[in-house]
Amino acid sequence: MRVGFVNILGYPNAGKSTLLNALIGEKLAIVSPKVQTTRHRIKGIASTSDYQVVFSDTPGIIEPKYKLHERMMASVRGALEDGDLAILLVDLKDDWQRCDQLFSSLHLKVPALVVLNKKDVVTAEKVKEGLSYFSEKPYCKKVIAISAKKDQVAQSIFKEILPFLPEGDPFFDTDQISDLQTRFFVGEIIRGKIYDHMDEEIPYHSAVMVREFKEKPGLIRILADIIVNRETQKGILLGQKGATIKKIGSEARVDIETFLQQKVYLELFVKVRPRWRDNELFLNEYGY
Repeated sequence: MRVGFVNILGYPNAGKSTLLNALIGEKLAIVSPKVQTTRHRIKGIASTSDYQVVFSDTPGIIEPKYKLHERMMASVRGALEDGDLAILLVDLKDDWQRCDQLFSSLHLKVPALVVLNKKDVVTAEKVKEGLSYFSEKPYCKKVIAISAKKDQVAQSIFKEILPFLPEGDPFFDTDQISDLQTRFFVGEIIRGKIYDHMDEEIPYHSAVMVREFKEKPGLIRILADIIVNRETQKGILLGQKGATIKKIGSEARVDIETFLQQKVYLELFVKVRPRWRDNELFLNEYGY
């Protein structure tokens, strides 16, 4: 049985979260066209009778501007220090030289599979050039091109990574899909809806904390706080007569019920915590 840890690394918006979700077959990570969506190292577990692979979706690598960013980059560094294989994800529309400089700077101690994503939106010639460019890099053991939104992507990725993984016993139960608590994913579903419905700075200035998660017969009661920086952001998030927050809550509840396979009562509260992204106590409280 092949068992191992595979870390997905790359710039923001390369498609890391989309790839993780495709590999696990569940929507574990928020997918959004907005950058810096992923803030945590999210582990997804794929198990069969032949293998157990623990994938880590990591935040896109950025230059930190806040303590929140510093903690996000700390989770990336943690991923560099463990694992059996790295997937270095490249958006084929991105600057390849910039990606090469980033990957070289990581000084990986494990083999790397370079995965060129979004081949469906560039020409075949462009894909061929990308394969040739990255195949010559010293950190690259192999390079392939995919479209992470396509159903067959998991099969092609597993075929490439399994030979790099050691034989051993599984680390997790075979029916487990993550090592994170359910309430973490509930918070991420709510945060994802904020990214869907809010523009400008609000998605980046907001956090979600699940205050209560109580299972009752036939119903799960969830109370969650949405944290923002300023009173003006609170007003925008609430919307006229509370219309916006109701829409976010309604859509989040449907997705949470799908994820948990149970009826859910969800209540959201918006709270203002100025400069929370630079406050160590708030960051600890909000799970960062």
